[in-house]
Amino acid sequence: MVTEEQLPVSRACAAVALSRAAYYRPTNDWQNRDADVIGVLNALIDRHARWGFWKCYDRTRLDGHRINHKRLYRVYCLMKLNLPRRTKKRLPPRQPQTMTVPTIPNHLWALDFMSDSLCSGRCYRLLNVLDEGMREGLAIEVDTSIPALRVIRVLENVAAWRGYPSGIRCDNGPEFIAESFVTWCNDHGIAIHYIQPGKPNQNAFIERFNRTLRNDVLDLYLFETLDEVREVTHQFLIDYNEHRPHDSLNGIPPRVFRERLLTAGSSTSELSA
Repeated sequence: MVTEEQLPVSRACAAVALSRAAYYRPTNDWQNRDADVIGVLNALIDRHARWGFWKCYDRTRLDGHRINHKRLYRVYCLMKLNLPRRTKKRLPPRQPQTMTVPTIPNHLWALDFMSDSLCSGRCYRLLNVLDEGMREGLAIEVDTSIPALRVIRVLENVAAWRGYPSGIRCDNGPEFIAESFVTWCNDHGIAIHYIQPGKPNQNAFIERFNRTLRNDVLDLYLFETLDEVREVTHQFLIDYNEHRPHDSLNGIPPRVFRERLLTAGSSTSELSA
C-alpha cells in the first residue's frame, strides 16, 4: 500500500491494524541467526527422529553445546519438531452391562458405528441401529461424517414409525456422550446404557449384526459412491429383517418373530379380557 498506492505509513498501518513500530521494526532472519542451533538439532533428529525436546536438550549438554534451553526450545518449535502428546480420553466410570434380552419389541435399541472406504480411498461411516429384543435392524445411516445431531435425526426418523424406546445401549463415542444427544434422550425419557470402555462384548447384539453386515456387504462389494453403499445396505436390511433366518429366534427372520410375538400377545390379552 505504501509502495504501490503511495499512501502515508500512518494511513496504511491504520487500514491493516498494524502499529507503526511493527512496520519499522527490522525483520529478523532466525534461520541465519540460529544457524548453529539448527545444525545441532538437525544432527540429533537425523539419528533419533522420535526424541523429544528434553532428551535433545540433555544430549546437547552432554555433547558440550552450551545452548540455553529457552533458545533451544524456541528454535525447536520454529522447526516444527514438536511431537504430538498422546492424551488419554477421560471417561466417567461405567457399570458393567448385563446382556439381558428384552421380551418385548422396542424396549432397548443398540447403536454402533462402523467404517469402510470407497474405491477412491475416501472413508465413510455407517451408523447401525438394532432392536435388541427382536434382533431387528432398524436403520443403517451412511455418510462421510455422522455427528451427534445427525444421530438424533436418524433416531427421530426411526421413532416416527417405531416409537421411542425405553433405553439405548451404546459405547462412549463422542457422538453418544455429546450434550445434544444426552439432552435428546432425557427429553424423551430414554435411559442411556453406556458400556465400559474397551468392552464391546457388553454390546454384543449389535456387534453380531456388524459382523454380518461386514461379511455380506462391506467385504463383498467394491463401492465407488456413497449412493451405491446406501442402496446395497438398504437391500441388506430388508433381507436381514424379512428373509434371513436367525439362530437365536428359532430359525425365523426378526420381523416374522416380532409379528408372531405381537399376535400372541394380543391373543392373550383378548382371552384374559
